Amino acid sequence: MADDAEKTEEPTDKKIEDARKEGNVPKSQDASGVVTLFIAILAFLMLFPYMASHMLFLFKYYFSIMGMNLNQAVMIDIAMVTVKEFLMMVLPLASAVAVAGIVAAVSQFGFLFTTEAIAPKFSKLDPIKGAKNLFSMKKLIEGVKVTFKAFSTLGIGFLFFFIFIKELPTVALFGLSDQLDWLTDKMLIIAFVMLFIIFVFAIIDIIIVRKQYFDGLKMSKQEIKDEMKNMDGDPLIKSKIRQIQMEASRKRMMSEVPNADVVITNPTHYAVAIKYDEEKSHAPIVVAKGMDKVAQNIKKIARENNVHIVQNPPLARSLYAQVEVEKAIPNELFAAVAEVLAYVYKMNKK
Repeated sequence: MADDAEKTEEPTDKKIEDARKEGNVPKSQDASGVVTLFIAILAFLMLFPYMASHMLFLFKYYFSIMGMNLNQAVMIDIAMVTVKEFLMMVLPLASAVAVAGIVAAVSQFGFLFTTEAIAPKFSKLDPIKGAKNLFSMKKLIEGVKVTFKAFSTLGIGFLFFFIFIKELPTVALFGLSDQLDWLTDKMLIIAFVMLFIIFVFAIIDIIIVRKQYFDGLKMSKQEIKDEMKNMDGDPLIKSKIRQIQMEASRKRMMSEVPNADVVITNPTHYAVAIKYDEEKSHAPIVVAKGMDKVAQNIKKIARENNVHIVQNPPLARSLYAQVEVEKAIPNELFAAVAEVLAYVYKMNKK
């Protein structure tokens, strides 16, 4: 029992699917952050001329109203122009960042829509549990990880910044345009170096998150057994399905009795219908069999369709016990069955 309680087994597909339905998926915040940041930087660089034009328009607009009396109409106009231009600048960048966030999430665990994760749970309002979660070892490790990643990224960025600072005496001799170009180039280098460091941390985080996720879903042997039992369904339903299948099989079997060559019986308990088609099988086939009530039905159908009924109790019992429906008779019963078929063929003048 102790071994069964240990969660040593890999999670089943059903366990993983149930976790997904609850919103429990392996999601790396670092991976989402690096994708979002990368898209944001690219979008900012691509949209910079567009955003600069709107910013320039705003400055020109503000200069144009200098000296005017700031009455209510002017104030409303200033507010509307400012909000409009600000939205024109921010919305494209914000849309790109939002799309990046969606892409980052979908690329990690596929498309998922569930309300389980946001459903209210009163257990989350327990202050004792909340305090334990806030000051747990897991939170401490997460804090150390975040601090290490932040200092590493900023430290490497500062190292490059310090290297570039040494070029300032030379850059001071450049023209204003060249200085701006130098500043832009160095800023891009620092940004992409820091982005690369974050990317490395994100790859490591994805590996750790996925391992922790699947370790957290591991199951005990007993849980797997219980899951299989639940998937099999209610025993009463299974019994009903089995009963329906047996009934369908019995009807199919009875429909073959009129095509049989002979029905071998003992007087009361057993009946076995035999058919031999040398073009389809090397040996006679049992097309139907039964005992008691089923045997009586087989004999009744045989009489209605002029199928010979031969009483041979030992052979009937042997055929019933050894041969399944739609199977050929075994070698040891060839002679006895051949004798019966020869008698039937003689009666039918075959």
